[in-house]
Amino acid sequence: MLLVGYYLVPVHEATSSLNQFVRAALALVVFVLLVVWFTREVVRQTSRSTAEVNLDLLFLLVVGGLIFFAVADLAVARTAPSEFVSLETKTDALYFAVATLSTVGFGDVHAQGQIARGLVIVQMVFNVVVLTRAAQTLLASRAGRRSTDLDK
Repeated sequence: MLLVGYYLVPVHEATSSLNQFVRAALALVVFVLLVVWFTREVVRQTSRSTAEVNLDLLFLLVVGGLIFFAVADLAVARTAPSEFVSLETKTDALYFAVATLSTVGFGDVHAQGQIARGLVIVQMVFNVVVLTRAAQTLLASRAGRRSTDLDK
């Protein structure tokens, strides 16, 4: 459903006013901080309780972040076409976001300008923080399950 929504979100060429850029940058920073806080809270609640880790919630967090960055990358590419090389369509943006998330980086689509590189740096930090927290949560959940299985 998120993927369908991604393809339906209109991303047009925007005017390159400083006001719009500042708003977009601020929205990106707020989003990343909220996701980091949300991930921390999920991990904290999971570690305090014996409840099962809500893997669907962690998956939604990763996919939501992926789609957000695909939209942000596309918006930058359409506002300033020289910022990214070969990023022209929504599929290109999603491909680039997945390649960045998975750290594959084929090099066919890449950040060329300073704004795009700054955005990709934020995206990489988001990926590291969220994926590290998700991995820690999963490992803690498995360790907790093993200890309960051993107690039986």
